[in-house]
Amino acid sequence: MNYFYVFSGKKIKQALIITVASLFAAGIIYSESENVSVFSQKPSAVYSVVTDKKVVALTFDISWGDKRTEPILKILEDKGVKNATFFLSSPWSKEHPEIVNKIVKGGWEIGSHGHKHVNYSSLNDEEIRAQIRTAHQILSEVTGTSPQLIRLPNGDFDKRVLRIAEELNYSVVQWDTDSMDWQNPGVNNIINRVVSKAHPGDIILLHASDSSKQTHEALPVIIDQLREKGFEFVTVSQLMKLAQVDNKPPVEDTLLKQIH
Repeated sequence: MNYFYVFSGKKIKQALIITVASLFAAGIIYSESENVSVFSQKPSAVYSVVTDKKVVALTFDISWGDKRTEPILKILEDKGVKNATFFLSSPWSKEHPEIVNKIVKGGWEIGSHGHKHVNYSSLNDEEIRAQIRTAHQILSEVTGTSPQLIRLPNGDFDKRVLRIAEELNYSVVQWDTDSMDWQNPGVNNIINRVVSKAHPGDIILLHASDSSKQTHEALPVIIDQLREKGFEFVTVSQLMKLAQVDNKPPVEDTLLKQIH
C-alpha cells in the first residue's frame, strides 16, 4: 500500500511538471503571436525600406527660424543633391513663403510637419484631424502642391494618430538614423553618427530649424562621405516605391523628445 502511494506521488509530480511546462510553452507561443500581430498591424509608420540598392533619403524638419534653411539649400544645390525631403510646419511655411518657394523651385520634396508643434497623441480625434487638415490647407496654398507625407511634431504618435493620418491620405514618416543634430553635439559627432549608421533604404533625420546650429557645417561632409560609400540620394516617396516598407509598431507613449 505504501509503494502505491509513493508511485502515485511520482506520477502526480511528473504530471504537474508536464502541465507547467506546457503552459509555459503556450505562453511563449501566445506572446510571440502577439508580437507578430503588433508588428504586422496597419497603419504603420515608415522608418526605412528593405532594398539592396545603396540609396538613402535625407530628410529635414523645419518648424522655426530663418537662418539655417537657406545655407542648407545652397549646400544641396552646390553638391548636386536633387533629391531630399523637407517636412515643413504650416505656421513656419506661412511666415516664410520666400524660403518655401526656394525649396519648391529646387525641386525638393515637401511633406507636412503638422500645424501646432505639440504631441498629437495627447489630442482627441477631432483635434488631430484639425491639426493635419489645417497644415494641409496652408502647405497646399503656399507650395502649390498637396503633401502626402507627414512627420509628426516630436516624432510623437499613437494608433489613433496613424489611423487618422491614413484616413486623410497621409503616410507617417519616421526615420532609422537620427543625426541628433538638434542637440548640437558637435559637427564631427553629427557626421560620424549619420555616416556610421546609414544603410540601404535608410531615412536620415536632420533639421533645418535655427535651433540646429551645426547641421549646415556637417552636411557637406555627410554628403561626400556617403557618396564615397556608394550611396545615392532619393526622396522619401522615391524610397517607398523601391521596396516593401519596413514597418515598425506604433509607440503608445512619447519616446522621442526633440527640439525642432
